This record gives sequence, structure tokens and C-alpha cells, in this order.
Amino acid sequence: MKKTINVNSQGASLDTGRRNFLKLGGIGLAMAGLALVGCDDNDDFQTVDNQVFDLGTGDVGVLNYAYALEQLEADFYTKVVNNFYTGISNAEKELFTDLYHHEVIHRDFFKAAITGVTSNVLPKLEFQYPNVNFSNRSSVLATAKALEDTGVAAYNAAGKYITNPDYLVIAGKIVSVEARHASAIRNLINPGSADFSGDDVVDANGLDVAKEPKDVVMAAGGFIKTSFTWKERGIN
Repeated sequence: MKKTINVNSQGASLDTGRRNFLKLGGIGLAMAGLALVGCDDNDDFQTVDNQVFDLGTGDVGVLNYAYALEQLEADFYTKVVNNFYTGISNAEKELFTDLYHHEVIHRDFFKAAITGVTSNVLPKLEFQYPNVNFSNRSSVLATAKALEDTGVAAYNAAGKYITNPDYLVIAGKIVSVEARHASAIRNLINPGSADFSGDDVVDANGLDVAKEPKDVVMAAGGFIKTSFTWKERGIN
């Protein structure tokens, strides 16, 4: 069942162009998910000792990897919008609500795409946020920044492992949305600065930073309670 969130939109709001992007950014992916179901890739992940899941090989392994990350982001923003931090502005409520909807669309897209080619889809993961104070603006923004930056870097590195061109196109579209999420969060933290494309996320060649799966799991692993492996990429 789709979660409906009512947000008071009176008062300050985001720029119209940004609002239009954030509202529409996920719609094409929702439709694209239907188009990708049925693409053939039969590599499955497997259970180990009935407790630990392996993401698998080939494109399905990459899709399961992306699905794990999108589950994390969707879960985080669900918690944010269900208990907005103290003193949050209407503009920030609008932004976080849009990010929530995008990440849920991304999560559900990957589940549909994987389910379309195999019954062995990564299960629903459990998460934890031991060092996050969801009532504190700085804590929420710092965590959102870390998750978005890590997500972008993860997609940038994972693209080379995708062999199905349809999957690669969609991954490219999703990472462009995630990069805009990262920019929006960075602008909230330091408005009007150049942080939206800071040197820590854009390299000397003018390209987004890319992080290999093992580095991404190391960065995001503290949030993920459910164990899984990806033997093909050396993740245990």
C-alpha cells in the first residue's frame, strides 16, 4: 500500500524549478520498472546456512546490490518524514517528502526488476541508526549527506559491471536523480556555497567520485543489520 504523507505547504517553499524536478524525478522510473520486467538474466543469489544471503553474479548481483542501498535510503527517509526534526521549515519538509517518495520508487523499481527475472530476490533488510538523532537537524542532514554521496559513488562504480544495456540506461537515470538529491542536501547544510559539487565528490577530471562495492558496504554497513554477502565482489 502506498504511504500518503500530508505536509503543510504554507509559508516558504522551494524554487519552482527544483520542486518540479523533485516531484517528477521518480515518475519515469516507476514506468520504466514495468518495461524492464522480463529482461533475461538468470543469475540468482543463494542462501548460506539459511541466514546469510549472497547477492549473486552478473546483472542480478548488481541489481540486488542497488536494491540493498535503495532499501536503506527509503527506510531512512521514511523515518525522517514520520518524525520531522525539531524546528524544520516547510521548505525542508517538502524536500524531504519528495526525497522519501523518490527513494521508495527506486526501491520498488529494483524489487520489480529483480522479481521479473528470478524468484530469489534480496529480502527486506533491517536497519539501525545508532548514532542518528532524528529530532536534530544537523544529525539528520549529516546522515542524509553521507547516504546520498555514498549512493552516487556506488552507482558510478557499479555501472561497469552491468552487461544488459537496458539496466545500464536506467541505472544512469537513477544516479542522476541521486546526484541531485545529494546536491539538495548539501545546499541545505551550506546554502549558497559551492558544496553542491565539492572537491570531495567531484574529482580533478570533473567527474563524480566512484566507490567500489567493498568500500560502499564499509561506509554504509553500520546501518544494515541484515547480513548478506556478494562473493563475486569480495563482500562478506
